[in-house]
Amino acid sequence: MLLKHNFKTPISKPALQAETIKKTQEALNGLLQREIEDKSLKPQKDRITVFQTLATFYIKYVQIFCNLETVYDQIVHPQKRLVIRQVLEGVMGRILELKNEMVELENSEFHYFDDILQDLKLSPEHIEIPIPRYFIKEKVKVLREREKILAQILMNSGLQDIKPVSIPGALVIQISERARQGRLRATFMKQIYLEEKRERQARLQGVKGPNLDAAALHIQKVWRGFTQWKKTVKMREEEMIFLGMNPPPQFQRISASVARAQNVETKRCEVQGRHETEYEKALVSIKTHLREIEGPDIKESLQDQIRQWFIECWHITGKFPDYPNEEEGGSTAIFSQKTPDQEEEEGWKMAPSNFLPIMEEGNNQYKDIWQNRDERWNFLQEYDPELIKEEKRKEVEEEIRVQVDELMRQELKNLKLAVDREKDKKRKKGKKGGKKVSAAKDGKTIDSLYKELVEEGLLIKPKTVKLSDYVGEYSYLGTTLRQVDIEPMPSLTDVRQLIALYGILPLGSQAVHEKAPLVKALLLAGPTGVGKKMLVHALCTETGANLFNLSASNIAGKYPGKSGLQMMLHMVFKVAKQLQPSVIWIGDAEKTFYKKVPKSEKEMEPKRLKKNLPKILKSLKAEDRVLVVGTTQRPFDADLRPFCKVYKKILLIPRPDYASRFVLWKHIILQNGGAVTKSLNISCLAKVSDGFTQGHIVYAVQTVLSERRLRQMTNKPLTAAEFLSSLARQDPVYKEEEETYKVNLRYATSARRIA
Repeated sequence: MLLKHNFKTPISKPALQAETIKKTQEALNGLLQREIEDKSLKPQKDRITVFQTLATFYIKYVQIFCNLETVYDQIVHPQKRLVIRQVLEGVMGRILELKNEMVELENSEFHYFDDILQDLKLSPEHIEIPIPRYFIKEKVKVLREREKILAQILMNSGLQDIKPVSIPGALVIQISERARQGRLRATFMKQIYLEEKRERQARLQGVKGPNLDAAALHIQKVWRGFTQWKKTVKMREEEMIFLGMNPPPQFQRISASVARAQNVETKRCEVQGRHETEYEKALVSIKTHLREIEGPDIKESLQDQIRQWFIECWHITGKFPDYPNEEEGGSTAIFSQKTPDQEEEEGWKMAPSNFLPIMEEGNNQYKDIWQNRDERWNFLQEYDPELIKEEKRKEVEEEIRVQVDELMRQELKNLKLAVDREKDKKRKKGKKGGKKVSAAKDGKTIDSLYKELVEEGLLIKPKTVKLSDYVGEYSYLGTTLRQVDIEPMPSLTDVRQLIALYGILPLGSQAVHEKAPLVKALLLAGPTGVGKKMLVHALCTETGANLFNLSASNIAGKYPGKSGLQMMLHMVFKVAKQLQPSVIWIGDAEKTFYKKVPKSEKEMEPKRLKKNLPKILKSLKAEDRVLVVGTTQRPFDADLRPFCKVYKKILLIPRPDYASRFVLWKHIILQNGGAVTKSLNISCLAKVSDGFTQGHIVYAVQTVLSERRLRQMTNKPLTAAEFLSSLARQDPVYKEEEETYKVNLRYATSARRIA
């Protein structure tokens, strides 16, 4: 009874989960059916129609992705989670494939769906790529252990950040008391000064005593004006709430429903973890039981089938057959049937997908097993032993088949010797001709290499930043501008979407990375302060990836010479592959491909990686979840052809537009402890800060919101004028500079096509 009482809340809504799954499955069935139908259609030649088709598929798959991610996070049944996970990864991969097709069609990384969203009655929030929560949840223990090891290495090597020395408590009290006495004395002296000033003015003007009627009238005017002002403010606030411009007062308080939902989520995670542990134990125990009970019968049945094959071949050909070797599949090859390859039609069609079969298999499996299954007995949503038996029976059969193959090969050999009187012709197994890539015999373990890279500053601790912290608004004029042949500047939301698609989804899922269009290197280009480094750290935070720093300034003087460079790269990429996912960050990426190295930087040898980087990228395979991310604020200083050959995905990060600045000011002020009141005109700040980047806004806010100013905020609300002086001390990014980035990005795209 206690178990049911404690964990009833997280699993008390199975009907709601079932309804969500049903709707998602219906939508997925419709999409899969439509994709099958599109394969039989004639090739399309109209580019606009093709893009509309791809974009519609993309938007609908993103909606299914959001629903499946929510279902996977909330469901507690371990076997259902496995099937949903398979479909979820298939949908993620299909989204990446559709995105790749749109990029090849339009020769642009940025796409705008304003008209399609309007037709489908959707808002931009509906196509926001969610970050699957299981990326981090399923390896929390590993990440915590890695953080402890990293902190220990940094502390032992003296590289740990020095914490500020704490001031003794008595000294703090003394400082506060002296400051309080000073403020009281200053107030007292001011009152004395003002009293003396009034007396002097009265003597000079010859004013007699105060007129009581005039004083009373003045007090009435002030009081009535004040009360009327309060009423007007209240009426204006009620009107704004009625129009939906301001949230109601109850929205400012912490909701009991939110607190309850957080409690439910915590309990649900506990249930999921416990059910997963029980399921993993059951996999081992049930498999062992099957091997002991059903193993002998399976072995005997397989031997009878293979002996029957021997006899049939003898009767048909007059001799015994050759037994298939292990590379050919052993006895499984005896009964397999080959299907003829199908020819593909010429012309543009939807490219073949690696993920459609995965989605179809998972979808059919869920439909066949779970849709009509009676689960009234399984209220706690624990594992189903019968399904485990069906799954493990195949594994046991395969293991026994390998043993039977060895026995039957020997039996066939004896038959040939006894009946045909022929010596067994031993076939030589051909070895594959390529050279085996083995780890260098440097005598070092991964732990020792990890420690060395941390001590050398090549492996660094990423900052804890979420992708959702990269705040920005959607561009609502993208389609309209393209229709009149004007290429719009991408919005911050577009940039955030691409980081999720090209970085987070492939790094977070091994299945997606292996079969989706492979992105080995990514370049983030834009002026100073637009958040390039923040996005690199967000990549690592959302996927739990290691962060390696191979910037020219960081590797200067480390591992000198050609052999030293090769050793460094070998160590970095060996650890990156072993402890994947990993992000290799190259700051100021243009320096590696300088047209001409400046004299001031010749000692740093910025072009050390120029020859080795393309070779290393070529050696990265689909199973290696390693992403090279370059950041640059001066891409025009690089030699574009080799530069674009390495970085095949180049993302321009612009300065924020008005809508993004409006959201940014609000977000950054709240993030730094400020409060947004009626006295603070955010719209004015957003307008005045045109041309300034996120970094400029952060600097302005942090300069104003000192500890002293935060303490005064209750009595003295923030105003827009306070931020202007710190903003004016910085240089904005002018429109001409931004246009230079745009033009260079076009040149880079052309150079990439030539390369």
